[in-house]
Amino acid sequence: MPFVPSYIPLFESGEFYKRLEALEAMLAACNICPHDCGNNRLKNEIARCYSGYLPVVSAYCRHFGEEPALAGTNGVGNIFLGNCNLRCVYCQNYQISQNWKIESRNTVTFVRMAEMMLELQAKGSHSIGFVSPTHFVPQIVRALSLAIPQGLNLPLIYNTNAYDSVEVLKLLDGIFDIYLPDLKYADDEFGWRYSKVKSYTAVSRAAIKEMFLQVGYELVYGEDALVKRGLIIRHLVLPNDIASSEETLEWIASELDKRVTLSVMAQYYPAHKAATTELLDRRIRESEYNKVLFLLDKYGLENGWAQEFESQDYYQPDFANREEPFRR
Repeated sequence: MPFVPSYIPLFESGEFYKRLEALEAMLAACNICPHDCGNNRLKNEIARCYSGYLPVVSAYCRHFGEEPALAGTNGVGNIFLGNCNLRCVYCQNYQISQNWKIESRNTVTFVRMAEMMLELQAKGSHSIGFVSPTHFVPQIVRALSLAIPQGLNLPLIYNTNAYDSVEVLKLLDGIFDIYLPDLKYADDEFGWRYSKVKSYTAVSRAAIKEMFLQVGYELVYGEDALVKRGLIIRHLVLPNDIASSEETLEWIASELDKRVTLSVMAQYYPAHKAATTELLDRRIRESEYNKVLFLLDKYGLENGWAQEFESQDYYQPDFANREEPFRR
């Protein structure tokens, strides 16, 4: 039986619009993310993420660099949101996450954003992924309200840095089928030093707990053998154990479930400001990556997805040339 995304019955019941109304109201004194800026983004006041009312889309394309159980043969139809609520010194997409003066030119209407989703579906994408969606959640849901009546029927992926509001995530229950959070740190000092956010550990863990409550540990696969629903926690191995990997994996095993799916990523390289940042100015060593794989066994984490250490080059959209045209 074909998989039906959970947002379709939510939309048909009318509950979808109640969620949308609640989310948009939060923009009046913005508390969409844990920064709680208080800016009136409905009036286009700029918040800490350098974002106002309309969504900023830096690129959209079929993306083949996600986990194989998501990307399949046709890729994830990713929509890359501009700006970010973190300021990671090693961000591999810093051109779109932190170059707000340029990204502000890439605002799109809700109609155009809905068209992007439908275009990506028409091209054969297996799902629609929103990359760095946190600061534009109400706008995404508004665009979805236009795309769903026009036939959008793919699973939606919430691809996030996990610095998310639990209140907002509760309003997303039943809208997103797949949560793909990156659990970065288990030490708040590193969260502030390298990503300029306070209380990353508590905030991200609370957010991921909420995602877990919504979709559980068990991945739902479709007839095409690709993931259609579930939680996949990404953990990027950082040099010198800045990610505090053991503390993170121990927390997952004890507070969530040992059967939660983990994607242990090896592709760190000193991008952006990291090349001149002490402790981050080199690639990870194979021994550092293998240590994290050993920890999966130590804590009985059964569903760890590992990468071949040599395969560290991943497809990235060309944000500078923006191969996907912006037809607003």
